[in-house]
Amino acid sequence: MGLTKIRLGDYIERSTVNNSDLKYGIDFIAGVNNQGIFTVPKGNTEGVNLKPYKIVNNGAFVYNPTRLDLGSIAYRMKDLCIVSHLYMVFYLTEEGKKIIDPLWLFIYFRRSEFCREVTFRNFGSQRPEFNFNDMSDIIIHLPDIDIQRKFVVVYNAMLENQQSYERGLNDLKLVCDAYIEDLRRGILCEKIGPFITRQDIRNGVNGTKNVMGVSTSKEFREPTSKVNRNELQNYKVVKPRQISFVQTTHNEKVFCNAFNNTNDDIVVTSVNEVFSTDEEYLLPEYLVMFFNRTEFDRYARFHSWGSARETFSWDDLIKVEIPIASMEIQRSIVDIYTVYKERKNINEKLKVQIKDICPILIKGSIEEARKRGGIING
Repeated sequence: MGLTKIRLGDYIERSTVNNSDLKYGIDFIAGVNNQGIFTVPKGNTEGVNLKPYKIVNNGAFVYNPTRLDLGSIAYRMKDLCIVSHLYMVFYLTEEGKKIIDPLWLFIYFRRSEFCREVTFRNFGSQRPEFNFNDMSDIIIHLPDIDIQRKFVVVYNAMLENQQSYERGLNDLKLVCDAYIEDLRRGILCEKIGPFITRQDIRNGVNGTKNVMGVSTSKEFREPTSKVNRNELQNYKVVKPRQISFVQTTHNEKVFCNAFNNTNDDIVVTSVNEVFSTDEEYLLPEYLVMFFNRTEFDRYARFHSWGSARETFSWDDLIKVEIPIASMEIQRSIVDIYTVYKERKNINEKLKVQIKDICPILIKGSIEEARKRGGIING
């Protein structure tokens, strides 16, 4: 046989089973990001009504119907979780399992071509939403399942390589965290105020157009909102080896900060704080290591003030206490952390490569099936 032309809806079934008996608590909550990965929500989930949350078992496809064009679809391959009632959840039917390898289908969904098809089908809609009926109407040229599995093996090999690398990355992060904990126990903590200097240099008329935002991942990133790059005079300059942070913690739920480790000036919104460290006593990389721990996120949230817009200000920052280790120790732990950051970047590139190979695998499987015969209507 060659390719079988099928309507996906004939081989999938929607699930609306929810957590009505509250059997599963907040520890089971998951979301789906635009990389097709289940994530743990960063926001506060205390007090949330979990009854409407949908139960997701192994073998389930889960997607956000308003963000499917961005690739927000995941395949559950391990323990159970629960997701927002706004998500779509579906499984292959028993008949579907006979002719469709679920991982092949997941690879099919991960392609940019599929995202473009979603965008095309949503064109003209006031509120683009790719519901289950839309998903059911997808027409797929399906290779024989043995061909599908052949290409899934290639995908799994790449995925295992990336996950193995990520496990090593997590181990390296644990080394950094353990090192810090040892320092906290062995060295007297001091307020960082005397070792940092507030900076307020404005960009001016002829300043840089290298405008950045500070992300929840604690890095500089392209602004998420539109910025007029010809109106950056009042923006604050973050010079190389300086740090900027967002004062509000209510929306982000973390202490958003970023270190300028480039050789170029960066400009950020004037509401952000910018500061430098006295590098005779405190390396900025060493300080950022403390800021980037979940323990410090909790500290910043606890010490934020204001009911409508919780704020962790400069006055709050200078009261933070950390162990000011010798420069030799600081450099040693920073070297480890630098390796961690470099490997983290490599890991992100591996993830991109895995996603980029999805259209190649689907095309390869279809071409191989086509060589075996024509297209048969399912």
